[in-house]
Amino acid sequence: MASLTCYYSYRFTGMVKSWCYRFSKNRLSINRMLQSALINRDVDYVEDMYIAHVKRKDDGTWAVPHSLLDHLKNTAKLAGEFSKKFGSESWGVAAGFSHDAGKGRQVWQNYIRRKSGYGHEEESNLVGKIGKIQHAIHGAKLVEELYGKAHGRVLAYCIAGHHAGLPDWSAAEGAGQSALQFRENQVADLCDVATQISEKIRKLKPGNLPWKFDNGLDLSLWIRMLYSSLVDADFLDTEFYMDDVQAGFRGDYCSIPQLLLRLNDFVKQLEETSEDTEVNKTRREIRKKCVQMASEPQGIFSLSVPTGGGKTLSSLAFGLEHAVKHNLDRLIYVIPYTSIIEQNAEVLRLALGADQVVEHHSNLDEGESTLKTRLASENWDAPVIVTTSVQFFESLFAAKSSRCRKLHNIVRSVVVFDEAQLVPVDYLNPILETIQLLVDHYNVSVVISTATQPAFGERWVDGRIFAGLKNINEIIGDSKEVENLYGSLKRVQVELPEDLHSESTWEEVAEQLQKHEQVLCVVSDRKSCLDLHSLMPTGTFHLSALMCGQHRSETIKNIKVGLENNKTVRVISTQLVEAGVDIDFPVVYRAFAGLDSIAQAAGRCNREGKLATLGRVIVFIPPQKAPLGILRKAADTARSILINSNVDPLDYSLFEKYFSELYWKANSLDSKDIKTLLKPDRAECGIFFRTAAQRFRIIDDSIQKTIIVSYGESDRLIRLLKSNGPERWLMRKLQRYTVNIYKDDFFQMLQQGTVAEVYPNIYALNSNINYSNDTGLLADKILFDPGHFII
Repeated sequence: MASLTCYYSYRFTGMVKSWCYRFSKNRLSINRMLQSALINRDVDYVEDMYIAHVKRKDDGTWAVPHSLLDHLKNTAKLAGEFSKKFGSESWGVAAGFSHDAGKGRQVWQNYIRRKSGYGHEEESNLVGKIGKIQHAIHGAKLVEELYGKAHGRVLAYCIAGHHAGLPDWSAAEGAGQSALQFRENQVADLCDVATQISEKIRKLKPGNLPWKFDNGLDLSLWIRMLYSSLVDADFLDTEFYMDDVQAGFRGDYCSIPQLLLRLNDFVKQLEETSEDTEVNKTRREIRKKCVQMASEPQGIFSLSVPTGGGKTLSSLAFGLEHAVKHNLDRLIYVIPYTSIIEQNAEVLRLALGADQVVEHHSNLDEGESTLKTRLASENWDAPVIVTTSVQFFESLFAAKSSRCRKLHNIVRSVVVFDEAQLVPVDYLNPILETIQLLVDHYNVSVVISTATQPAFGERWVDGRIFAGLKNINEIIGDSKEVENLYGSLKRVQVELPEDLHSESTWEEVAEQLQKHEQVLCVVSDRKSCLDLHSLMPTGTFHLSALMCGQHRSETIKNIKVGLENNKTVRVISTQLVEAGVDIDFPVVYRAFAGLDSIAQAAGRCNREGKLATLGRVIVFIPPQKAPLGILRKAADTARSILINSNVDPLDYSLFEKYFSELYWKANSLDSKDIKTLLKPDRAECGIFFRTAAQRFRIIDDSIQKTIIVSYGESDRLIRLLKSNGPERWLMRKLQRYTVNIYKDDFFQMLQQGTVAEVYPNIYALNSNINYSNDTGLLADKILFDPGHFII
């Protein structure tokens, strides 16, 4: 008994040390927290003989088992703390204590002992060979039996899915035997759950709902937030038992007020050392306005600043000041492309410290991260997070525990959507409704940051309301102040063709480009990019998704060096260069496209305002129309606004009209019917979590295939993959050397022997002769069948 008491004292000590960042808002001393926690420990921590987990120590002997009752109580405590942030503490406690109730059956206790070999050394030949015995569904069924359908069904989704993911209610969408309804009907031994556990669950029945739910995504988002609180609590408590050393690396970041002090020191030094140009003066005024507006009540804000106006630092200033004012926990940056996320993250690291910014995206090189930041990326338990639109939005509609785990840490945060005009139109309705719910019920403030503000506001369209965002507060001021800002940062003149239907040939465009020593040309698809690049002189740079991430990053770096050294620099690129890539050309050509694309291309021209005259942005009509879909509709919408009129395409007042028309022309703002899947039916509270998650794919994996290309150190990494298998750090590194192609093209390349399987379901180019150091993947016409366009 004494040894058990020492063991739990040690575990509780580790837990409090690692959780001090999250739970000690007033920074109580660790010793005081330890003393309070240990005094209030229940005596049955050491009396329970049911086990939740077992492990062997480094010397091969068995460690003291993880008490089931201990695990349930710790998980309940943590889940309650997490869900308390959105007024649902009693629901989190009930979910946490009930989640492993199914382990409190003798049949499961026998199973874990025989499966692991704990206490069954004489049956060592059976270890790992015994079939799985379920436990999650028993807790789900139990809470429905004890609490009734109204309360129990909500918790049943969370408990049943705490390992396998949030389930669909029924098999109506193809879930089959994984549906919650089917699984609950198979449970016949609830009476075997230990009385001590079931009676405790009975007493923990939650109180009233935290608010009155509307008829849309409100309830499903709340369930997903409860689920997030539960699975993160379960992961953390299990980790403290299984790997207390790793658990000790969590937390220990600066507070938000401390980060604000760091930012202010950085900005002061920046202003003292920067050139006193008109552009820099305007950037300082924008930051000053952001600081002033940060004292406003929580809500939805827009930050309308022309490209090159310093939105990253200004939004950081607003976010930290606003978080201090409202006692918020973190700042989350959501950025559309991995090609610019590293650039923006570097600005944040310089301002706040490299160890204070956690990046969570596919291009992150694990060799450049630490164990602490990797752990924080699992549940976003850090004060500053930088992530992609794909990661953020797909997580908000996810079903898997690993994707949902971080969601409760979006609560009480400032979320900055950088280049917000790139929010995917096919999912715009469910995305905007979810953003509004985060603001209304989860103490989130949102900043919509872009040079081309999309029409996200709630408004009437064709006699019906567009359920956009409510009460958007522009940080810069009223429309007149925004227009004045755009006027003060005017650094370019846009030149439109006289006839918006008269096409230029690629040969004509190439001839014009060669008249300039430094010029950027942006086109709308990678076939056009290759065609035009093939007509340019040797040494012309190429940028498109045919190049792997590492190749693109190195190319952009070389472009910047050439520009800084005043060398001849000509670049042919797809629109991937437009969203926030900090390059500065005196002349930019843009194939005709949507107004937002033209404005973003203009942001790469005379960015720093150092030219004696205005920079030139020359728009031409390409021989290849924009790809079918939203890009074609964007170009058509821009043409309808600009034709027969004498307006500046960069006029700020045009963007709301442009985006309103574009959204109206879209086939659907909820093309996969996400809102219907997540709207509960009244009879059964039936929600199709898993199907919605499968359909909500910003990058549609069902039509694309990823291949590893021959570039840089990829060949060496592939050899390691073949010999060692897909280790996490290795796959992260290889991600930098991949290109996505359509599946039809992939299968033809596989048949031709161009690609080969280097590990089960992992494919790579067969030879470096199929990859160019100039243009990337050497693709023949098969990559460009009609409709096959990737930027």
